[in-house]
Amino acid sequence: MIGSRVPLRAVLFDAGNTLLFLDYARMAEGVGAALGLPLTGQGLAAGAPAAARAMEAPRGTDRERAGAYFDALFSEAGVRGDRLGEVRERLAAMHAEHHLWCGVADGTLDALTRLRRAGLRLGVVSNSDGRVEEALVAAKIRECFDVVIDSAIVRVEKPDPAIFRTALDALGVPPAEALYVGDLYEIDVVGAHAAGMPAVLLVPPGAPRPLGCPTIGSLRALADDLLKERLAS
Repeated sequence: MIGSRVPLRAVLFDAGNTLLFLDYARMAEGVGAALGLPLTGQGLAAGAPAAARAMEAPRGTDRERAGAYFDALFSEAGVRGDRLGEVRERLAAMHAEHHLWCGVADGTLDALTRLRRAGLRLGVVSNSDGRVEEALVAAKIRECFDVVIDSAIVRVEKPDPAIFRTALDALGVPPAEALYVGDLYEIDVVGAHAAGMPAVLLVPPGAPRPLGCPTIGSLRALADDLLKERLAS
């Protein structure tokens, strides 16, 4: 079972690399053209596992973790270290024009809709820059959520349990009756557990699966498992 041991009433999600994904093709085209670099969307996407590992390393703030993620992503694509500052500047300009985190995996909307129809409350708890709600709107999934908590707005970041409790209080659901879904063990799982919530990691097929933590391969699989558990209870 991946849900809680008591009847589940709510599911909370991370945003980046869980609900929303980077527009790799747009990044490759925009950065490549501006800096004269031979980048492809496929090449950038291939570096995502290494970038995720870089983000897991201990760092003080979400901004620092995000910087490490993008540096690793472009380093894996062959960009020299002395050009990463230029890459960051171009990405910031592109992000200001249109949110870079605006892609969704196949089946995401269907999975969220099925969970809502089953009576579950849904929410988002994200370390972001104040624009996570905008990204959810751009991805056309904002209407699926009862609450959206953005670290830049509430001024507390995961893994601090306070940010999870803010969402739970807004939903009126105790921690044991909610599940958190994320992609980073040290940020998402550790933080959710500190808030008293069970958690599950979204791990793409073929990627290493951490020991001692439930994992799922897609949000579609998550919905399948949770709805089976509700029918069996």
